[in-house]
Amino acid sequence: MVASEVLRQAFAERFGGEGHLYAAPGRVNLIGEHTDYNMGFVLPGAIDKGISVAIRLNGKKTYRVAALDFGEEVIFAADGQKLPQAWANYILGVVMEFHSRCFAVPGFDAVFAGDVPVGGGMSSSAALESAFAFAINDLGNFGIACRELAEIGQAAEHKYAGVRCGIMDQFASLHGAKDQLIKLDCRSLEYELVPFHLPGYRVVLLDTKVKHSLASSEYNTRRAECEAGVKVLQKLNAQVHSLRDADLAMLEAARSQIDAATFTRCQYVIEENARVLNAVSHLKAGNTAAFGQEMYASHEGLSKLYNVSCAELDLLVDVAKECGVTGARMMGGGFGGCTINLVAEESFARFMQQARSDYTNKFGREPAVYEVIISEGARRLT
Repeated sequence: MVASEVLRQAFAERFGGEGHLYAAPGRVNLIGEHTDYNMGFVLPGAIDKGISVAIRLNGKKTYRVAALDFGEEVIFAADGQKLPQAWANYILGVVMEFHSRCFAVPGFDAVFAGDVPVGGGMSSSAALESAFAFAINDLGNFGIACRELAEIGQAAEHKYAGVRCGIMDQFASLHGAKDQLIKLDCRSLEYELVPFHLPGYRVVLLDTKVKHSLASSEYNTRRAECEAGVKVLQKLNAQVHSLRDADLAMLEAARSQIDAATFTRCQYVIEENARVLNAVSHLKAGNTAAFGQEMYASHEGLSKLYNVSCAELDLLVDVAKECGVTGARMMGGGFGGCTINLVAEESFARFMQQARSDYTNKFGREPAVYEVIISEGARRLT
């Protein structure tokens, strides 16, 4: 997280005096990809990188916010008018969602900065939403539970940033705990903290630094394919409301009524949900090797069945396997972004060297490397 002293100084220079300090983290998702919008299971964790905010009520009806990382400042009112600065609309959206729930947010002055890489797949946007939602809730003494704060952040992103995201990112940012992953049921929003204290292992992200143009259009196509599969399955099994409710036997019985591409998309989601549950069981049993194999199986399904990987991601996962990395897979929507790797200390040096070498030889550039620690969620610092 950004050093508190940096924020204190920046706040004093712009607004005078001191603001209260808050922080909210980004997240990684160890396993459970593209299962969220299918009402399935995910296994994210908050990380030690995120957004920090210095904020103080100003007694006015306007909000003044400075983004240190962008060198920009905005003043806005709770009128719902979108702002020209993309980052500011996430904050505007949070304020407006409080108002829509009949919580009048008093005016405030704020300065924020972050150390979660933008575009690195660690959800800097959810960290920004969660930091402001948590701070507003605290300063306003609104008493809103973290679950609803996550829903506020998600709605802000839908309505004011135009991103139809699931709730996993905001939920993880607000509910995170040190050395704990979050087994989240994306239908009921029930969750369980799962111990993730693995001495001798590192969680490392390798960023391909590419985002292929297919990403947004193919994401929408995958959602449509899953929905089409559910409609067929519902005709045969009235209890199926999402792929979360289906099993492979049901899918096989419907094979003749589903086109080949839709069949494989549904197969992946059903299998991925099972992998998340298996992975949780492996962690609880202390079987790190088996947990890692579930990660590799997840990537195989994402690449071959869901077809959302790309050459860059596949190469990095192949290198991980060659180097004896415990587990690796692509993380996020696909067609670029990061792989997430569970690396034993004795494999780390070789993996880093070979990943950089092989990737540079094939694609002409090195991947970016981010090491993360599973850490606590949104909180007040002072």
